[in-house]
Amino acid sequence: MSRTRVERNISYDEEKKKYYVNLDFGRDAHGHQIKKTRTFARLTDARKALRLHEVQRDFGALTKPNDTTVAEWLNYWMDAVVRPNRAVTTVHGYSQMIVNHIIPQLGAIPLQSLSPQRIQQYYAYLCHDCGLSPSTARKHHDLLRNALRIAVMQDVLARNPTDRVEPPKFKRPEPQFYDVGSLRRLLDAVEGDKLEPVVYLAGYLGLRREEMCGLRWKDVDFSGKTLCVHRARTMAGSQVIEKDTKNRSSTRLLHMPEEVVRVLHAERRRQHENRLLFGKEYQDTGYVLTWPNGEPYLPNYLTEAFSTFIRRNHLPKLTLHGLRHTFATLANYSGATIYNISRSLGHSTVATTSMIYTHLLDTTHEQTIEAVAQSLRQGGGRKARKQVK
Repeated sequence: MSRTRVERNISYDEEKKKYYVNLDFGRDAHGHQIKKTRTFARLTDARKALRLHEVQRDFGALTKPNDTTVAEWLNYWMDAVVRPNRAVTTVHGYSQMIVNHIIPQLGAIPLQSLSPQRIQQYYAYLCHDCGLSPSTARKHHDLLRNALRIAVMQDVLARNPTDRVEPPKFKRPEPQFYDVGSLRRLLDAVEGDKLEPVVYLAGYLGLRREEMCGLRWKDVDFSGKTLCVHRARTMAGSQVIEKDTKNRSSTRLLHMPEEVVRVLHAERRRQHENRLLFGKEYQDTGYVLTWPNGEPYLPNYLTEAFSTFIRRNHLPKLTLHGLRHTFATLANYSGATIYNISRSLGHSTVATTSMIYTHLLDTTHEQTIEAVAQSLRQGGGRKARKQVK
């Protein structure tokens, strides 16, 4: 049985017992009219849907239907938004997530059909089937949220489905660090080793791995006992990237204590001797951390070499980045303020330092509690004094 017109843009199918609403979305770029039909079991629901559609159309809030898939949108987003505006390392990281995980699981789904439920299932798949940590899965959520936010801004989606999911819970790992005794053992063990400048730059000054790898001799002022941190060398897959430091605060001028000056002087002499030894084969790159032929270390190599050194010398387990945490904690124990620690580390804000080292640097609450307890001991009566005894 054919459909019977009930009222404007609404018809009824007697056999299927369904109401059909014709929704007009205007015309596409080629001038063709865009229409979509929705079905309802009740006339009241059909009228509500038609009324809402017409209100959105009149206010220019309609999202025109299209067949763009999740994969097509992510490819567009990467080419038009991410690559022109993000660092090469960020582009590489996003590409790995999209190619290896998101497109195989979600890529064929029409973008406008991507539901919160399907996204939630994807997060569970990452954690349970792929074995990714919740913090890594959270990066996938952040990527999808940002990509779909642009889709909403450009009227491809009416709303962002990631706003209606429970994102993977991000748990910041507790920083691992050495105490004074362990750091002294490391300094003794690394004396004369190729990693000695690395340990001193990270342990005494708190430099990041990519900052150490980007450090050049022209950035070191031996007479003024300072070094300038303003460049970084990092990895995007197998590609080495040289770039500015992480943020404006990461560009900083640091004082060098005598121990660091001594180690860097020794490294400079070694490089001069190697230059004479290798002759024309020597690569005068100007970097502080290099192989004997002058070629700079790959950032990933330093991480692996440090971990190997720790194991071979039977030292407490620690990553190269853990030396940066060691600097922060020892500075705190020595009485440095969190503001000065943050400046030395090159964090964008003091809040960043506080967030990373919440439990390690927060001694204020202990002082407060002890102050209250002390006042109660002094004026709390016989019972309080007896408990103290």
